[in-house]
Order: sequence, then structure tokens, then C-alpha cells
Amino acid sequence: MSLENRPFVEKYRPRFLSEVVNQEGIIKRLKQFVKDKSMPHLIFAGPAGTGKTTSALAMVRELYGRKMARNRTYLELNASDARGIDVIRTFIKDFAKALPAIDIPYKILILDEADNMTSPAQQALRRTMEKYTKNCRMILICNYSNKIIPPIQSRCVVFRFSSLSNTDIKTRVNYVAKQEKIILTPGGLNALVDVSRGDCRRAINYLQSCGTISKKIDNDIVFRVAGEVPPGKIKDILKAALERQLQLSIKLLNDLINDYGLSGQNIIKNIYREIYDLNISEDLKIELTKLLAEFEYRLSQGGTEEIQLQALLSKIVMLQEAE
Repeated sequence: MSLENRPFVEKYRPRFLSEVVNQEGIIKRLKQFVKDKSMPHLIFAGPAGTGKTTSALAMVRELYGRKMARNRTYLELNASDARGIDVIRTFIKDFAKALPAIDIPYKILILDEADNMTSPAQQALRRTMEKYTKNCRMILICNYSNKIIPPIQSRCVVFRFSSLSNTDIKTRVNYVAKQEKIILTPGGLNALVDVSRGDCRRAINYLQSCGTISKKIDNDIVFRVAGEVPPGKIKDILKAALERQLQLSIKLLNDLINDYGLSGQNIIKNIYREIYDLNISEDLKIELTKLLAEFEYRLSQGGTEEIQLQALLSKIVMLQEAE
């Protein structure tokens, strides 16, 4: 696939450690590993879209330079696909025990989404890591390090990646938009940051999806593509219910469903994000949270969306009357 036809996320993936943003402490230590040409087994843990896989690939690229060749110096696997014990005992073990080329110190195995590996597979991997560490160093990438068994954690240095700041995401999205000649309005840029929630990969994917609709992207396009609702519309529904205007709140809710095609659970999640910004008492916020939890459970058990959502608004009205 040519570079022009690749997704924006792959096309504009940082190639070197110095290009990775918002992870300065981690990048500094990884650069030292490259400089020393020595490293232990590593675990990269943290939220999605924060640069874990990018950092691993960039380190391999800087360590090997032109010697970098897939299946010769490094191997990248996704553990959510190849996560069984047979894969560990055959494919991964064969790669780890093979001697590296003379001109490189060791090979590197990048195991993405390692927290999806089964427990027996992790137990098998533990022994492989220990036995063939001279030939091969491993980088395990996961969202939740607590899902990695303690024996593996004790054999690795754990790096915890933090969510990207809004400023960093804006900078990267603006860069990609400029390269692709996409016009981003200030509202559109803020909306991309809001729906990404610290995940730069998600923001860039939404940018590409919006770019197929229009070369000028505003907040309305972003929210429609992301399947989310502008916060103001959710606040209007809540405000009407809290002011005991049941019919108005139901009308606003139905208009919202017709315009954005959201599921009931999506609407409840959007309401949840807004309640703590409302100018109401803390006790009322607590009661609203309890109601949302109850009705999300009802929907998960197969309740009719229209009935349950209107019942939720009715409960909110009654809750305010009780106040």
C-alpha cells in the first residue's frame, strides 16, 4: 500500500523518539537504552492512543537504523490475535531462541495488547523471556498492567504512559489537517479533542472520517461522525427535566435521537458526562448518578429504549419535585 493510501494514523505516525509528545520522562530513558545499546525486558502500559506502540517502533528504528528488517531484527505481534499457549511455545519461542545477526546486539519482540493473553500463555512466555533473554528482549504493550501476571512484571521495567494533553492533541491534529489541506474551524478542533478524550489515534481517525464528508470541518460534523452529541443539547434536556418540564424534555430527547441516531446507552453516557458540570446541589448530582446507573442496567437487560429513556426523564422530574 502506498503512503498516500494509508490511514492518517499510520501515515503520520512519529518515526523517532524525539517526535513522541507528552511522555518526556519515558522518552529520555528509552533514548538512554538506545545510546547504551542495552535494555531489559519492558512493559509499556497506559490508555489507548498515547504513543506506546509508536515509542516501541521508534526505539527499534533508532537502535537498528538501516539494519532494521522485519523477522530478522524484530518481530511485532498482536497478542489479541496470537494469544494462545501454542503460539508462545512455537512461533514466539522459535523467534526468541534463534541467534541474532552478528551486527546487532539482540533481537526485539514487540507483543501488542499483551493484557489479552491467556494466563497459561503468559506462564509459558515467562519461561521464554528468562531462558532466551541473551538473544531477544521483549516489549509487552498493554492498557492494564495489572492483567500481566506478577512473574512477568518482575522480569520487566514498567513504563506508564499518561493520556495526552489537549494542547498536544490539538498540535498533532492541526499538523495532519494542514498536510492534508483540511480546514479545521476552532469549534471543530475543540470537538475533536473532546471526543478523543486523550486518545490521539482516535482524534486523527475522526479527522480522516470527517475529511471524507467535507474539507471544512466544524463541531457539528465531528459530533455526527463520532456518534456523540454537542454538550449543549444534553444540558438543554437536563435543564428542562430539572425545571419540571417533562413534555419539553421528551421532545428535545426525541429530536436528539432523530438527528443523531444515538442508542439509549450512548445517550445515558452523554448525560453522565454533563451532570457534574450542572449548577445543582451535590446531593442531587449523586441521585442523578444513581438513576443513570439504574437505567443503563435496564437497557443492558433488554429494556425498550424509548420507554426507559422517557421513564428516566420522568424520574428526574420527580426527583426535583422531591427536593
